[in-house]
Amino acid sequence: MSVNLQKGQKVDLTKGNSGLSKIIVGLGWDAVAHTGAKGLFSSLLGKNTADVDCDASVLMLDENNKLQGVTNLIYFGNLKSKDGSVTHTGDNLNGEGDGDDEVILVDLSKVPTNFKKLLFIVNIYDSTKRHQDFGMIKNAFIRVVNSTNKKELIKYSLSDNYAGKTALIVGEIYRDDSEWKFAAIGESTTDDSLKSIIAKY
Repeated sequence: MSVNLQKGQKVDLTKGNSGLSKIIVGLGWDAVAHTGAKGLFSSLLGKNTADVDCDASVLMLDENNKLQGVTNLIYFGNLKSKDGSVTHTGDNLNGEGDGDDEVILVDLSKVPTNFKKLLFIVNIYDSTKRHQDFGMIKNAFIRVVNSTNKKELIKYSLSDNYAGKTALIVGEIYRDDSEWKFAAIGESTTDDSLKSIIAKY
């Protein structure tokens, strides 16, 4: 049975899930419908939502919460970690369709011991140029699925008002002694690029 989390909550991933190693991390969102005359014109053309290109990324952080080199950043430009423990399945340019919009595969047993945390971030590509922010996005979520039996373990739906914000620190999977846990973060920033975000780490 899946656990629905609230902002700030933490939950065990591997404790109580004997043998859990391979997981699927799905991130999803929907575009908000346009309003006004522009929206009416768009709907006449059969399209009434804005194309907002959200990108999911994973920062593999050490015990000091630091990113030791860009090779430990997994995103649309670097789809797989060197050790093979984290794999991004590819970029979704508009968030259309139901379910997960971007998917990241993680093999917890392969994550090297020097990495203590996997930080999941979603940012809007080229947000400044496109004049876009997360006020144009709704129904954002992150969920963790057991890769073996495809059962959803946890889900965190981001319900805050993120208007004016262009990046979301969604959640993290982190080591706790020999176990792994998940924390629902849901913090937002005005970083206008992935480069700006990783500079903080």
